[in-house]
Amino acid sequence: MLMSSSVADTERIAADLASSLRDGECIALHGELGAGKTQFVRGLLAGLGGDTRTVSSPTYVLLNVYDTGRLPLFHLDAYRVAGADDFESIGFTELLEQGGVVVVEWASRVTALLPAGTIQVRIEMVSEESRSITIERIA
Repeated sequence: MLMSSSVADTERIAADLASSLRDGECIALHGELGAGKTQFVRGLLAGLGGDTRTVSSPTYVLLNVYDTGRLPLFHLDAYRVAGADDFESIGFTELLEQGGVVVVEWASRVTALLPAGTIQVRIEMVSEESRSITIERIA
């Protein structure tokens, strides 16, 4: 478990993770509203060499695609989907084969679609400013 006491800490933790990512990897983000999931994605993008100013929550568009210096980043949000079938209809499985990194916010809503080896990231609010971040690579 890692502790974050600021947005910058959260982004740095994510950027550190990004340095080890390879194409085809999937990251499942878990955390309540306001926990920092989108900030974590901003850090991933920074760590991959992308423009962090382009990051926004894909809650209404479902998918944002970010070009980076290393790997494309596909940022999805399952908050508004009714289930795995809705998510699959936007091409989730195909994204996993596009040679980039796929990040899913509210991943618990589409657990059945997540591939083996998905990196699980749990962000828990400890206080207004502090977060605990757990990163697990499950084989």
